[in-house]
Amino acid sequence: MMQRRNFVKLGMLSAPALMLAQTKPAANDAHAVSAGTDVLGEAHTLGFSKILFKTTAAETNGGLFILEHNNLEKGGPFRHVHPAQDEWLYAMEGEFRVEIGTQKLTLHPGDSVLMPRKLPHVWAQTGDTPGKLIVAFTPAGNMEAFFREFGKTGKLPTDATVLTQYGLERLGPPLSI
Repeated sequence: MMQRRNFVKLGMLSAPALMLAQTKPAANDAHAVSAGTDVLGEAHTLGFSKILFKTTAAETNGGLFILEHNNLEKGGPFRHVHPAQDEWLYAMEGEFRVEIGTQKLTLHPGDSVLMPRKLPHVWAQTGDTPGKLIVAFTPAGNMEAFFREFGKTGKLPTDATVLTQYGLERLGPPLSI
């Protein structure tokens, strides 16, 4: 018969292992994604950029989704909000005007900004040459499904009610450039 003290000790020693088991990534192998490629070998576009998936939600148990907007023309998405995801932008090439709530800023190569969930935001590439932007969403939510679905059509959806299934709310037009 196990003594109460040993039973409690065993439970306390098992807790960290159980916590690690719950956060274990879905994929067991690390992998690199080469420049100019999509992790799944797919093609996506929203018309104003080529989109490359760099890390999928499945690889992180839904914790993170990362994409690269490549060859970004002037412009960007409509003003929107993510009720359940934080969105992070990292400018690699070009210049980007960003509005988060009432804050207005410009990103140059090497600059980044975190746009917290529930805070309305919009961004646009404003440079004279094509831009490149890394975008990360955490948790991933349905953002990968959004980019996969509309990346096939080459256009952002015009019906704002369609967006709710992807965890997005459309609040206004894109920035005027």
